[in-house]
Amino acid sequence: MPFFQYKVRDSEGNLLEGQVEAFSAEALASQFQASHAIPISITEVIEKKGLKLGKFFSARRKTKIKLDDLILFCRQMYTLNSSGVPLVRAIRGLVETSRNPTLGEALAKVVEDLESGMELSGAFSRHAHVFPALLCRMVQVGEVTGKLDEVFMRLAVYFEREKDTINRVKSALRYPSFVLVAIAVAVLFISLFVIPAFEKVFSAAGAQLPLATRILMAVSSFMQHYWYVLGVIFVLLIIAVRQALKTEKGRYTWDRYKLKIPLVGDIILRSTLVRFSRGFNMSYTAGVPLSQALGFTARAVSNAYVGEKIEAIRNGIERGDTLTRSATQTGMFTPLVLQMLAVGEESGSVDTMLEDVAEFYEREVDYDLKNLSSAIEPIMIVIIGGMVLVLALGVFLPMWNLASIAR
Repeated sequence: MPFFQYKVRDSEGNLLEGQVEAFSAEALASQFQASHAIPISITEVIEKKGLKLGKFFSARRKTKIKLDDLILFCRQMYTLNSSGVPLVRAIRGLVETSRNPTLGEALAKVVEDLESGMELSGAFSRHAHVFPALLCRMVQVGEVTGKLDEVFMRLAVYFEREKDTINRVKSALRYPSFVLVAIAVAVLFISLFVIPAFEKVFSAAGAQLPLATRILMAVSSFMQHYWYVLGVIFVLLIIAVRQALKTEKGRYTWDRYKLKIPLVGDIILRSTLVRFSRGFNMSYTAGVPLSQALGFTARAVSNAYVGEKIEAIRNGIERGDTLTRSATQTGMFTPLVLQMLAVGEESGSVDTMLEDVAEFYEREVDYDLKNLSSAIEPIMIVIIGGMVLVLALGVFLPMWNLASIAR
């Protein structure tokens, strides 16, 4: 995420300046407004290409915030709040016991902001790389309603369900990924070690080699003499992809096309819609206005393409359309889900219906994950069979020809 240099005035009129990481200038402005601060200027910091060595290693030492850290943090905050421990004392205790250095540093700064009079949601909003936007908004709702402990429990349950969904998707993709890597390693081994050994035998015989054998020998010769070129291309490709994913356009393009990957795309889409339904339901149930709840959830689904569709639903509602009609125009939801939303809207039980929608998509994800292995196995068999066929034609066919000539 980019860094932004900001100037704001707090609720007491004091001028505050600093630099913070955020998704966009608009998102950062919303975070300041949530903490009752008035943005004066927000400008993106353009990083120089030549990074200092100390800054590089400092950035490398930062630990990424995982869902496990957020789950544990929300559980601890729920326990401390429900036990009546003062907020500053509770967070200061978490700073000393935090297992994630990045989270500990952020909580230490949160304590400083709280002691200076800032609200908890505003203090969290100043660390967007640690605390998600949905968490900050839910904490703000808890502060207004006086149910901060209940909010942290809901957040813990939400993050646990999200982690469970992500783990199931990763578990289902682990087998095909392992098979593809094994095939790639086998091809490299055969090209670098097996085929060169046969090449000497074929050259000594002086016989006309089949086309498949000549292709394999050419590929093997190229990989032996120009393997470093392939290594450089591979490294440059990884760097280019990572840099592209850091841009807004690149991230949006990847988030859109990964939903169209055969066999896997539908599972990723349904998992994202589960996250949307859970987050939207949690925000709406906590009393967040419908339009704001959609805005919070759009930034919490971790998919720029789906987030854009959710923003389209929000814009439709702000124009006066119903939730069901706006959701229909996005084309993301099945007719059955749209009927459920329509019934919930008519009966005034949108929160209950959103919970049902989340459970519906979870059941579909479970079903698809169970059948994913059986759907991928034939494809893996065809790939492995094709590789064996090429090797048989390229290696064993000339050996049979040499044996027939020797007779």
